Amino acid sequence: MRKTEIVPWTKKWEESYRKEEKLLNGIFINELVDIFHIGSTSVPAIGYAKPIIDILIIVKNIENVDVYNDKMQNYGYEPRGENGISGRRYFPKGKDKRTHHVHIYQIGNENIEKHLSFKNYLLNHPEEAKKYGDLKIELANKFKDHTHQYQKGKEAFVSELVEKSLRWRNENNK
Repeated sequence: MRKTEIVPWTKKWEESYRKEEKLLNGIFINELVDIFHIGSTSVPAIGYAKPIIDILIIVKNIENVDVYNDKMQNYGYEPRGENGISGRRYFPKGKDKRTHHVHIYQIGNENIEKHLSFKNYLLNHPEEAKKYGDLKIELANKFKDHTHQYQKGKEAFVSELVEKSLRWRNENNK
């Protein structure tokens, strides 16, 4: 059973991302448009996160990603298909002791902008990032053995932050 482990932010997460970015660039070289470090490990001001690196990959054609499943498995990634989000390909790494989550979308998918706006908003609003980190600690202490309840506890807060981030992006792109 996976446990909800929240630890203080560390620069090692950026190093881990860079190492994996190089590997993933090599795998998806013919399909890759761009790659980003996203999620709480990419925002120092959050202060705390699960020690799992979230990676966003943008590809030319999402249907072609399935061709790379064997290669991803060779590097410890588990192909999960859409895994509940239409238009995505999802690959966790590390089984019960996860280290990375790769989220792949085709260029133009609305979820790309949501992920990137969320990250940029938190990087530019450290007080909001800190509130998010405080919530993570509170929920992790409350639901240490129940990762799904931990996730559910964050939903409303994260949804509100996503909405704020999209409004902020739109206001700043005028």
